[in-house]
Amino acid sequence: MFEGRRLLIATKHGKEQVLAPLLEQALGVLCFTDSGFDTDTLGTFSGEVERILDPISALREKCRLSAEAARCELVVGSEGSFGPHPLMPFVHADEELLMLLDLKHGLEITARELSTDTNFSACAPQDIQTLERFAAETGFPAHALILRRAEGDTEGLVKGIQDAAQLRELFHTYMSRYGTVYVETDMRAQYNPRRMEVIRKAGLQLLQKIESRCPACGIPGFDVAEVRRGLECAMCGTATQTTLSHLYRCMHCACEREEWYPHGKKKQDPMYCDVCNP
Repeated sequence: MFEGRRLLIATKHGKEQVLAPLLEQALGVLCFTDSGFDTDTLGTFSGEVERILDPISALREKCRLSAEAARCELVVGSEGSFGPHPLMPFVHADEELLMLLDLKHGLEITARELSTDTNFSACAPQDIQTLERFAAETGFPAHALILRRAEGDTEGLVKGIQDAAQLRELFHTYMSRYGTVYVETDMRAQYNPRRMEVIRKAGLQLLQKIESRCPACGIPGFDVAEVRRGLECAMCGTATQTTLSHLYRCMHCACEREEWYPHGKKKQDPMYCDVCNP
């Protein structure tokens, strides 16, 4: 389905550096980028353009509009989100969504990688020593920084700072002019190697899903459509919130297959039971 086809990587932030080698080797496609559609119009991390769509909707729109602008039927796009980890709220996480959109065959395949390996952070330093300590802790200069007058202020902000002299000069300029400085990590992929690595891992997840084909019609993307909970407690037999089965479904022919005990356990430890351990 993909051999020899042109595949657009919808990005203006260098994501093709990690995605193109994976996709070309595994799918036999010819990857390219195109500047016909500005993906930043759907939202920016630094706040100049607010993202009004949820991540998956924004990603779908990014793929569709990029493919339309490039007159291409096959596109891969990604969308990142940063904030508290869903299970560890005091830990920052990077969630990367990847989507392959094949307009020729009507396919939409998505993958997700959630990682705590992120330097997503910010602070309002009162002196140059605090700023330099923050920079060192976040991996500067390999990982770029953003300076602005105050949190959320988009007027006159400077992005992509990777030079120590420029960082110090901007700090003194902001302090003398406004009396405040706000510094944060630049989360654009080409300025953040740690994020780029998470995108690469999401690419591997996407390929794994593409390679999973429907047993009935052979279409790629035979994936988990529903997670069913209810694994029994080993002590009292009560259904717990732990996964009991995965329901796989084909997006093309609606073929379904249920995989029981996907994590290899047929009973759950009583410590995870709401009855035995309320």
